[in-house]
Amino acid sequence: MPRLALYTLAVCLLSVAAAVVSFVQGSWLGIVWVLLAGLSSNMTWYYARKAKVEKAARAAASSPGERGTSVTR
Repeated sequence: MPRLALYTLAVCLLSVAAAVVSFVQGSWLGIVWVLLAGLSSNMTWYYARKAKVEKAARAAASSPGERGTSVTR
């Protein structure tokens, strides 16, 4: 997993914990933490998916004989 995905995952987990603490203490500030958790989880998914697609593209580019080639005579 790429470094940015790990950072955003950490932010997501910490913001969920902060939201729980805020709601337990009776503060409505927890809503902001929930929104931050949603944003950071989407960022985690995006960066992880982007790395997966780039890895697949590199693998496809390194083996040119298997894909996208046509036989000419």
